Amino acid sequence: NKVVLTNDDGWAVAMVRAQNNALKEAGLDVVLSCPAENESGTGSSSAPATILLIPCEFNTCPVFSPAEGFNASDPRLNYVNSFPVDAVRFGINTLAPQFFDGSAPDFVVSGPNVGNNLGSGIQGSGTVGAACEAAREGIPSVAFSASTASQISFTTLESDPNSTNTLAALAYAQLSVKFVQALTSAEGTILPPNISVNVNYPSISLCPEPSDFSFILSRILEDDTATDVEQCGTTHLPAESSVVTQGCFVSVSVFNASNKADVGADTQAFVLNRISGILSCLP
Repeated sequence: NKVVLTNDDGWAVAMVRAQNNALKEAGLDVVLSCPAENESGTGSSSAPATILLIPCEFNTCPVFSPAEGFNASDPRLNYVNSFPVDAVRFGINTLAPQFFDGSAPDFVVSGPNVGNNLGSGIQGSGTVGAACEAAREGIPSVAFSASTASQISFTTLESDPNSTNTLAALAYAQLSVKFVQALTSAEGTILPPNISVNVNYPSISLCPEPSDFSFILSRILEDDTATDVEQCGTTHLPAESSVVTQGCFVSVSVFNASNKADVGADTQAFVLNRISGILSCLP
C-alpha cells in the first residue's frame, strides 16, 4: 500500500514522525507531506505555498527556505509552507508520482493530531480538513486525533523515550496502523467516494498498551432521530465525544468530506463491513 501521511501540527512534531515510523515498519510505502509550521485549527483553508520568512517549526529549516522542501537525509520527509489542505494536495499530486513510480497513493493518513477532534469541533480541524481534501481528490483517507499528546519535536522520541508523550505517540501509531490495515486489507473499494473516517483516541492514562484499546463505531454528533447502521444491537450509534471519555475506547465515525457531517446507515454499513473484525461494543 502506498500512503501519503499528513497532519496539521507540522512536519517535525513527534506524533507524526512516530506514525511515519510505524507505517514503514508495517511494510507500507510512505511519503510524509505536512505543513512547515503548526497549522492547527485552519480547517479547509488553502493558499499557495510561500518561501519561509521564519524558520520551520522547531528550527528544522532556516529562514528563506523554499516554499516546499525535504529532509536532506530522507527525501520522503517533506514540508509545505502553507495549510494542511495544500500539504496533502502536494503529497498526492507531486510527491506520490515521484516516489510511487508515477502512481497515485492508495490511501492518506492525516495525523494523529495533537489533541482530539470531536463533534462540531471537526469543522475547524486542519487534520480533518486534510483528510477531506484527500477524499475530494479521490483518495480514501482517515483522520486520527489523540488525547495524550503535546506539540513537541520529533527529537524527543529518542531523547526522552520513556516520557508519557513518547509512549503515547508510539501506542497511537500502532493503533493507527492496525486501523489502516483493517480498512484497506480486503479487496475492492476502500471507502465510498467523498467519504472519510474520523478516529479519536482516548487518554493512555488507563490504557498503557495498544492491546488495551477497543474500536467503537460512532457518529460525529448525537442524534436520537437518526437511524444508523445496526451495531451492538441498536440502530443508534454513540456520539464520538461520549465514546472517548468512557475508558480505553477509540471512536470511529464515518463522515461526508464535503460538509464534515454524519452519513446515512448504508454508508456506515459499507465501512462497518470492512472493519468489523476490529470493532467492539461499549459495555
